[in-house]
Amino acid sequence: MRIAINGCGVAGPTLAWWLKKYGYEPVLFEKSSQLRTGGYIIDFWGLGFEVAERMGLLPRLEQVGYHVQRLSVVDEQGRERTGLDATIFSSLTDGRYLSLPRGDLAEIVFNACSDVEVRFGTYVTALDQNSERVRVGLSDGSEEQFDLVIGADGLHSRVRQLAFGPQSEFEQDLGYYACAFRLPDYPHRDELVYVSHTIPKRQMARFSLRDGSTLLFLVFHSDLVDRVPTGVDGVKAALRKVFAGMEWEAPEVLRRLDQTRRIYFDRVSQIRMDDWSLGRVALVGDAAACASLLAGEGSGLAMLEAYVLAGELMSAKGDHKTAF
Repeated sequence: MRIAINGCGVAGPTLAWWLKKYGYEPVLFEKSSQLRTGGYIIDFWGLGFEVAERMGLLPRLEQVGYHVQRLSVVDEQGRERTGLDATIFSSLTDGRYLSLPRGDLAEIVFNACSDVEVRFGTYVTALDQNSERVRVGLSDGSEEQFDLVIGADGLHSRVRQLAFGPQSEFEQDLGYYACAFRLPDYPHRDELVYVSHTIPKRQMARFSLRDGSTLLFLVFHSDLVDRVPTGVDGVKAALRKVFAGMEWEAPEVLRRLDQTRRIYFDRVSQIRMDDWSLGRVALVGDAAACASLLAGEGSGLAMLEAYVLAGELMSAKGDHKTAF
């Protein structure tokens, strides 16, 4: 059984790994010309952690992950006003709790799929399904036949749009934008401490990485900009406008923006759907049920959903009607 998976984030490769293990023939399609890394810090625990363990990924995850010691909220002078001993999360989960950049998790999962066919720079552009198969139009102009198509292509899922309708029918906009980027040699460091500063409608946070860089995470209310920023330069211009006047380390961060050319940026939204499948097409991960990136749980949920979907297909011996 050939199964097309559109999207090579966390859900797609996880699903491909399990499908391959169960004897299916998954093909991963990814719009980007290479694996997308970077992104924001996520908390990884619970059932997603267990799925990663069953895939044999924990040793590598422990190497790249962090055991955060403290969450610190500071004022405009950098003085802590409140905080939380973050080791409680590890204690509550018997040590099965890690924090790491989302892109690092995606890279580790992808590298485990060495025997899966992957086509970078190619993505699903059209779907035409019948009772037997799905004819898939691809961005390179070609067409192929697949038994199933899975949309693992995130919040702005192309497969969801093609099969179910426009994003506006399923997206709940929460009214904020979020962005993440790394700065090299940032002078302020607090090892294993997540530090944040908040003023009305704006928050800036940082986390020191072991390679010497610092991961910045910025959130702001959407009514602070006239239109959605586009492109790296457009996002930088918006950040300079929105965070101008913020104290703490904001002036330093804004001065150093030109040290990075890679910025993750998106609106904070949820995806809510009554059904995650239609015929031979199904969705998984954020494409199906995005909880919003502020939850920090999307990657773990994506791995769990992919594991369950692959398991249901295996249990149903490939009968998608039963599995879905």
